[in-house]
Amino acid sequence: MSSSRHLQGSDAATAAVGFLVVMEFASGLLQGWFSPLLPAIGERFDASSAALNWVSAMYLLGTAACVPLIAKLGDLFGHKRLLVVATASVALGSFLVAFAPSFELLLVGRALQAPLAAFLPLEFAIVRDRNPATAGRSIGRLVGSLTLGAAVGGLLSGFLLDSVIGDVSVVLLVPAILMTICLAVVYFLVPETTVRKSGTVDWTGAVLLTVGLLGVLGGVSNANTWGWTSTLTWAAIGVGAAVLVVWVFVERQVRHPLVDLDVVGRGMRVPMLMAMLFGAQLFGVQTPSALFLRATPETNGYGLGVTASMTGLILALFALAMFVGAATSDRLARSATVPGSLALGAVLAAASYILMIVVPGNVALFTLWLVVAGMGGGVVVGVLPTVIVQQAPPDSVGIASGLYNTSRTAAGAVAGAVFALVMSSMITPALTAGAKQIPSVGAYHVVWAVCAALCALTAVLALKLRSPADVTENDTAPLADDEQVHA
Repeated sequence: MSSSRHLQGSDAATAAVGFLVVMEFASGLLQGWFSPLLPAIGERFDASSAALNWVSAMYLLGTAACVPLIAKLGDLFGHKRLLVVATASVALGSFLVAFAPSFELLLVGRALQAPLAAFLPLEFAIVRDRNPATAGRSIGRLVGSLTLGAAVGGLLSGFLLDSVIGDVSVVLLVPAILMTICLAVVYFLVPETTVRKSGTVDWTGAVLLTVGLLGVLGGVSNANTWGWTSTLTWAAIGVGAAVLVVWVFVERQVRHPLVDLDVVGRGMRVPMLMAMLFGAQLFGVQTPSALFLRATPETNGYGLGVTASMTGLILALFALAMFVGAATSDRLARSATVPGSLALGAVLAAASYILMIVVPGNVALFTLWLVVAGMGGGVVVGVLPTVIVQQAPPDSVGIASGLYNTSRTAAGAVAGAVFALVMSSMITPALTAGAKQIPSVGAYHVVWAVCAALCALTAVLALKLRSPADVTENDTAPLADDEQVHA
């Protein structure tokens, strides 16, 4: 009888993970959907390139504002309940983006889509609550489906616009319909968690954290538009940083803080720092790598000169490699230890950036280096959140995962802005393309060298980690019933 109940519980946990995998695939699809459509969106609303930057910036700033609060509310009131709220907001924002009569309302829709970034933290809490013993494998599947969805989204949206539909409004309607389906999936099929955090909502802390993050990230994200020497840039960064200092002071004084800094600090400083370092290179390098693929030797003196569609295919291969790395990360962590698998993934990524500098070669060789980077990156992003989830108290998994997600995204935004500064500062004066300045090949080398250094530092920090007690016990514990079937 007990064995039957255990089997039923395992089946229920497996089904829950399956539904959440569908959610994350849809989440990745939406995240990869917009990049190929930006030129068409600009034409529809007669928006400049600088204005189009806000299509991504508005989403990024929205995530900084809402993800920590949504994750904390999940710990207090139920992670499924907040996942329903987040999905409803994303669906509403997606419909607004598709039917927006003006560029300003499209940006409002993008802000409403920001809770998309809270999906993963809430799902991490759900999978740990359903079956802690298989949380690592479940997290790897969720991250893998996210990266696969992003690859499919980037390819599919461009294909639909160019070859099938042709109307950008109709193409933008596809993720809105998909998110509506996901809303039904999470409402009817995903179970609620049972562990609750005691206390009340720290609204003062939530407002201070939101304002601080918006100030710093808003200043950094727009530094290349406003100018790095602009008073507005540094005023936004300075005010944001000052507010974050005040936030830390407030959090240490209130009885029920938004973020218990003592709890998050215990055993989590190193993995959070690793998330920032690895997130900086992972998100910051994507644009420079795409530009190098598109650059032509005749005009730039370097580059591979591939078409836009081929660039999308190569970047999709990178995302597919990340999917494979994330999907196999839990098995690797079990056989090579958590610190060892993290270090291996980071070293693979570092080696790929060094090879891009030393042996860029032809299209096939450069694609191989990107695939190696994707495999290594997939292992890191598959294992690292498991460390966060396992070390967080059971009633604080949501906020810990939310801070993990926010920290790596914020670091990626900062890196992207800094890399853009490098690209605009290191130019080739002898080459011209109309009035457009062309970055030198040295600019790309600096970007890749910085990324290699960030990955190497991540590997060093990984070796300082100790495998969480839960993970260590799981390594030697018998496999759950659903694992025995699929082993």
